[in-house]
Amino acid sequence: MNAVTSTSGGPPAASPPPQDIAADRRHRIFAIMAASSGNLVEWFDFYVYAFAALYFAPAFFPQSDPTAQLLNTAGVFAAGFLMRPIGGWLFGRIADRLGRKTSMLLSVMMMCAGSLVIACLPTYAQIGMWAPFLLLVCRLFQGLSVGGEYGTTATYMSEVALKGRRGFFSSFQYVTLIGGQLLAVLTLVVLEHLLSEAELKAWGWRIPFVLGAVAAVVALLLRRTLHETQSAAAKADAEAGSVMGLLRHHRAAFLTVLGYTAGGSLFFYTFTTYMQKYLVNTVHLPIRTASYVMTGALFVYMCLQPAFGALSDRIGRRTCMLLFGSLGAVATVPILTALQRTTSPVTAFLLILAALAIVSLYTSISGIVKAEMFPPEVRALGVGLAYAVANAIFGGSAEYVALALKSLGHETSFFWYVSAMMVLTALVSLRLPRQPSYLQHDP
Repeated sequence: MNAVTSTSGGPPAASPPPQDIAADRRHRIFAIMAASSGNLVEWFDFYVYAFAALYFAPAFFPQSDPTAQLLNTAGVFAAGFLMRPIGGWLFGRIADRLGRKTSMLLSVMMMCAGSLVIACLPTYAQIGMWAPFLLLVCRLFQGLSVGGEYGTTATYMSEVALKGRRGFFSSFQYVTLIGGQLLAVLTLVVLEHLLSEAELKAWGWRIPFVLGAVAAVVALLLRRTLHETQSAAAKADAEAGSVMGLLRHHRAAFLTVLGYTAGGSLFFYTFTTYMQKYLVNTVHLPIRTASYVMTGALFVYMCLQPAFGALSDRIGRRTCMLLFGSLGAVATVPILTALQRTTSPVTAFLLILAALAIVSLYTSISGIVKAEMFPPEVRALGVGLAYAVANAIFGGSAEYVALALKSLGHETSFFWYVSAMMVLTALVSLRLPRQPSYLQHDP
């Protein structure tokens, strides 16, 4: 797709014929769809663990206390996040040196393998301590994969998106990321209707992992059709995919992305993956009711992304990020406190939706606001590594910290922790340039 490559100076070229412009637009839209389809499958496979944990926790962690079981599964979930920085570095380097397409193909294959193995794992009753150990290994493998997925996909989608509408088109990364969560919840809802709770805990929890592995094969075939966006010159650059080069020349950009991703990731995971457990374990809604609430909230949240992405094309990424940090800092404690006290599923739904509307200011532009900070030779590495490090430390630990504080009788401390991180996000967002240096002159 030649139209994707950057232009630089020289006399203005003749305008291409209308049919070529239309064909280029179709190629770009198809590329967005093909890249994001793999993203959807990757995140479905990753998140189905979080949502199915309510059923498979006793199979791997046989303690009688439900909070202790969830704490152990959350610990394994967090451990998967610890592999993300390695995945962000590894796949970012591959994407910058060998191409975005190669990196995206490898990451989806690894996620497929991890899901398939989890689906076949024996339980604690069958092999003892080997069961949670093998579960941990699979999650580390998947964490490596998804750590590389985000940065490469964000980079690819930002490079193929149409100029002037990059916020809108790049928002589809989170449409499919949230779509992965939504499909994970929806799969669980369907299984809850078809199977009894005993059947789900015995063997039904394995079904979503099998479905994820099969869907990954389909995504792999779609991604094979993608065109490469990384130019030969950028691949051949001496510092392409180099951490030293990234930190030597783009340290300020890296630290800025690291800073606002920390708060954004914590807020996102608090009101998505952890929220289902919060509704069951703290609000005391039935498991099925909590699933219905989260399914509805995630669907609306997914639909909000293109609207907020288009908004960023009009008011700017920096303004959106400042609004996100400020609103998140003010609203976090009231929303979580009100949720803690409610008994109505409708009220819970509306409160969660309010939080998800706030985080949409960030998630809709998460990829593009990072990609605009780095040049092509280190773009995938800069986006992927900064995101993965912050996400691993703050996003991956969200559930564990929340559950640990609850077990100690200090659940409300978590509310203030999230709010404080949002203050940090607002402050760091002040460092964002009003006019980004990169991607602005690409066709």
